[in-house]
Order: sequence, then C-alpha cells, then structure tokens
Amino acid sequence: MRLKIGITQKTLATMTGVSTSMINQIESGRSQPSYETAKRIFDSLANLEGKSSSHKAGDFCSKDVVKLKPSNTLHDAIKKMHESSISQIPIFNGHEPVGVISEDGIVRHLADLGEAELKNAKLADTMEPVPPIVDYDTPANVLVPLIRYSKCILVSKKSKIMGIITASDTLKMME
Repeated sequence: MRLKIGITQKTLATMTGVSTSMINQIESGRSQPSYETAKRIFDSLANLEGKSSSHKAGDFCSKDVVKLKPSNTLHDAIKKMHESSISQIPIFNGHEPVGVISEDGIVRHLADLGEAELKNAKLADTMEPVPPIVDYDTPANVLVPLIRYSKCILVSKKSKIMGIITASDTLKMME
C-alpha cells in the first residue's frame, strides 16, 4: 500500500513516529507491530490514500462466539471444532478471555504428547496466549495485519467480548 501511494519508508516512519528500521522489519515480516503501531501506520496510509476505512471490526466479526473453559479437555475442543466447522476456539474463565486453542496448536501437542495423553490434556495446559482484542469500532483496515500474526481477533464493546474475527472473515472486506 505504501508503494502504491508512492511514499518512502522514511516518510512513513516520520509520519507515524516509528523508526525506518521498524517499518522495514514490519514490511518484510520480521517484526510484529503492536496494535497501536499498526493502527498509526494504517491510519496514515489510509489518510494519504484519501480514504479511511468506513467499515469497522463489528461489521465483519462473527457474533456467535464458540467458547470453552480452561478445565475442558483437548478432546472437548476437537469435538467442538468439528461440530462447529471452526479451526480455533477462544478459552474463557468466566467472561475473561485467557487463551485460544487452534488446530495448529493441537497438532503441535499431538507430536509432543501422543494421541492417548492428548485427548485428556486440559486446555489450561495446552492453550496459546490470548488473541488480540480490538474495539467494535476499530477500522477494518487495521485487522489484516493483526490476523496475519494471530489465529483470531476478539472484538469487544464496552469491555465485553461481542465477536470473533478469523482469517476467513477478513476476506469479506474484499467483497
């Protein structure tokens, strides 16, 4: 997008308060920007392009969030994924997200634990860190870089999780 607009990495870095080196690392995939950095970069690029995203995270999220608890087993997660045709499930302790379990993570644990132990393993012991959480009104153009580095993005409104965005949801932005 930066090249399409015709600005240098140095110009973008100056506009966003990020080092030129960091811009280079982000563009090459060697570094993951924080949410705030990604938002500053994409807002600047959108402004330069003459349009800011009119779509928000809430427009693309799935509102029916399938959830599991840390006390559930990997077997429970596998069953729920198959039933719901999904590839990741956020883990909640009450109303608080505490992690995520994904097909990729399950496969990694299968190699480490073996099938017999895997089914009974607790999600608390096998889950990955909490995915990024964005506000319902976050501009959609900020979501793509986040989903690139995360299995999913949780969407909150007034501190309550209202939805989930996966890689396939971000494809809806192109329609």
